Amino acid sequence: MEYQINDISRDNFEQCIKCTICTVYCPVLAVNPDYPGPKQAGPDGERYRLKNPGFYDMALKYCLNCKRCEVACPSNVRIGDIIQRARIHYDTKPVKLRDRLLAETDFMGRVATTVAPVVNFMLGCSFVKRGMDMTLAIDRHREFPKYAGRTFVSWFNRHAAGQARFDRHVEYFHGCYVNYNFPSLGRDLVRILNAAGWGVDIMKGERCCGVAKISNRLIERATADARSNMRVVREALSGNDRPLLFTGSTCAFTMRDEYPHLLGVDNADVRDRMLMATVWLARMIDRGDIRLAFRSDYKRRVTYHTPCHMQKLGWSIYSVNLLRMIPGLEYVPVRSQCCGIAGTYGFKRENYPTSQAIGRELFDALDAVAPDVVATDCETCKWQIEMSTPYKVMNPVSIIAEALDYEATRSLNGL
Repeated sequence: MEYQINDISRDNFEQCIKCTICTVYCPVLAVNPDYPGPKQAGPDGERYRLKNPGFYDMALKYCLNCKRCEVACPSNVRIGDIIQRARIHYDTKPVKLRDRLLAETDFMGRVATTVAPVVNFMLGCSFVKRGMDMTLAIDRHREFPKYAGRTFVSWFNRHAAGQARFDRHVEYFHGCYVNYNFPSLGRDLVRILNAAGWGVDIMKGERCCGVAKISNRLIERATADARSNMRVVREALSGNDRPLLFTGSTCAFTMRDEYPHLLGVDNADVRDRMLMATVWLARMIDRGDIRLAFRSDYKRRVTYHTPCHMQKLGWSIYSVNLLRMIPGLEYVPVRSQCCGIAGTYGFKRENYPTSQAIGRELFDALDAVAPDVVATDCETCKWQIEMSTPYKVMNPVSIIAEALDYEATRSLNGL
């Protein structure tokens, strides 16, 4: 299903009733007066741009693509998609070297993991940060995630043979973050599912989901990655009823929604089988198909931050319910707002003040509840919160893995 650029109704902008609810929920407009807001940047501006592309406003680059405007819209207008597509088609400025480097997550990850200790040391040096600020306009205050010395794929390949002993399997889209930065999250998912009687497979040829390329206007590269990913997804899911699981909310959102909406890459035949691991796990537990047992000595005071894309998917309740299922975990609710990083957005010098101003409400809310751990399903939210607050951040999958009694769980599941 290919979308045509002259299909003016695909985002329902004619249904905008000018209620301005989207402007109230926009995290950027509240802190950056240079941004016209989602109503003006989206459906209002689109009416002008369709008549004359010269009406394109460069201030649309301040949009986070957080989708909070779409969540709030009572008319189901795809406001965020309108804005992102306008940036794709009407911004004719060349893509900066900085933006290309930030967007090439697979390439940078492959290079960095081979010399991870050196890269991590250099990225933590103040003089290197100042140099990147002056030459690339990557803000000197931003902390980079550390790279792992060994990728998740290399670990998995050494243990893949053990997955064959299971009768039931899931496919796992690990993404760049798990592969290059935080392999332990992928290992945690494998450990949990194996204890529950499920094997895990990963797809050969998986590429970055493409979200960084989309946000930095490398659309041809993003589309090529999307088509390649959908090809390997269909190969992996063909002839079976396996789900494709994600531990990163933005990867799931991008492949489910952005592929067809922004890149014109169809996924209708497999979209419903692409799920967050927490969604699938919670549903399997509710059906009685999986049973988990937890350590009696586990104690944690945990709150949950809802990532913007998780809110758009409508799936945060699954992660929260899983956390509340752990007997020794004290769940503390928090008023969760956008953290402000929006992937590569918060790394850019021109966006850093806006990024931190957006996140301030969340940072203060976390201080008010002072948890032992902040749980979230988004890796870049983890980077932002850990950089800007004193709190440790963990994916709900890793919290479950930490709390699980593996022997008891295997016994419950007949292993």
